[in-house]
Amino acid sequence: MFSKFQNHIASRFPFLGDKKLFLAVSGGLDSMVLLHLLQQLPCQIAVLHCNFQLRGLESFGDQSFIQDYCDRNNIPIFTTQFDTEAFAKDYKLSTQVAARELRYSWFYELLEEEKFDYILTAHHADDNLETFIINLTRGTGLEGLTGIPEENDRIIRPLLPFSRDKILKYAQENNIDWREDSSNASNKYLRNKIRHDLVPILKEINPNFLNALQKTQSYLRESQEMAEDASIMIYQQVAKEEGEDIHFDLNQLKKLPNYKSYLYQWLNEFGFLAWNDIYDLVDGQSGKQVFSAEFRVLKNRDTLILSPLSQRLEKEEFEIGVSDTEVNFPLKLRLCNISHITVHDNKAIFVDAEKIQFPLVLRKWNTGDIFQPFGMNGKSKKVSKLFKDEKLSLIEKEKIWILSSANQIVWVIGVRQDERFKIENTTRKILKIELHNEL
Repeated sequence: MFSKFQNHIASRFPFLGDKKLFLAVSGGLDSMVLLHLLQQLPCQIAVLHCNFQLRGLESFGDQSFIQDYCDRNNIPIFTTQFDTEAFAKDYKLSTQVAARELRYSWFYELLEEEKFDYILTAHHADDNLETFIINLTRGTGLEGLTGIPEENDRIIRPLLPFSRDKILKYAQENNIDWREDSSNASNKYLRNKIRHDLVPILKEINPNFLNALQKTQSYLRESQEMAEDASIMIYQQVAKEEGEDIHFDLNQLKKLPNYKSYLYQWLNEFGFLAWNDIYDLVDGQSGKQVFSAEFRVLKNRDTLILSPLSQRLEKEEFEIGVSDTEVNFPLKLRLCNISHITVHDNKAIFVDAEKIQFPLVLRKWNTGDIFQPFGMNGKSKKVSKLFKDEKLSLIEKEKIWILSSANQIVWVIGVRQDERFKIENTTRKILKIELHNEL
């Protein structure tokens, strides 16, 4: 196995030779074999071990076992201990997910602190098979069936071509000691059920099942690459990026025979799970929306709008004093006295300075806000009705700020000035308020 491993490293990861490598070692069969293999290569390694404190004294026995091995072999080692169950409870995670979050967070911290280049883990072909089956049972796209990646960011998995049987045989031939994790014998976890009950049947049906799976996943990766290339080309025809938002033209999208597949490709990375709800938006009522943890998709007439969820400001009202000439947060406004007005647009207003009472207040609009739109001869109108007339989307509405004076709206910023503060023949002082770049 060593010669095959050596050739695999040389052909697949030739860049590792002069790099500083962390190796994640649990003390189990797989990681101890990988450690033994790497010790025979001319590379600089250090061991990482996480004690998740999930198996009482057994967990501390694993830590002592690895510490002793590294001490005997002069291998640098970094260890840490986690209260995994408390972390899982606090963040409402499963124990396995909590352990993964803690582990990789610590790994990446050490990469930066110790100036190492990569982290190697001991995932192998049987792990890949189990992951394939788990994803298959849950329902997944192509990326869930293509297998555990050999290289993902700064994580390298050099044992993926090797089966558990080959790893065990190598350990026995080389008298490698390892620790048995008692939890692996339990069918409490889905992965263990698959490992103990399903995988033996698959291997009995086809002794070369692992090789067959690797070929299948190779074909699936090629298909995924083709799908990604196609999605990029179609994205350029259908999508338009506007600031942090992405607008998808539904008229163009619905011309595609496989538009659901394209939506999945484009939106999958934003954490959405309710895919049927997203697909229903295409023909749904304007104003409907679907949320992920940090994003949403909104149906707005003939457009789907992807946008990040707005972060509420701790303070939602900001005062502008009489001596202030500019505001830099939450919007950029400029205030100045002028002698005559210039061309009107929605980025600036001109008001009678003597009608204004300071401090002005900059705030978000409220549902019941009423004002007198400029040009309507004193007729009152709800701000929400103005938005409807202007055909603003929900996302655009949420970005609107109000400038008020003594509880009267002076400006629905960027949309319409209030009639009550307009310039008249009797006006002696003109104040220009201009919107510059929004934050």
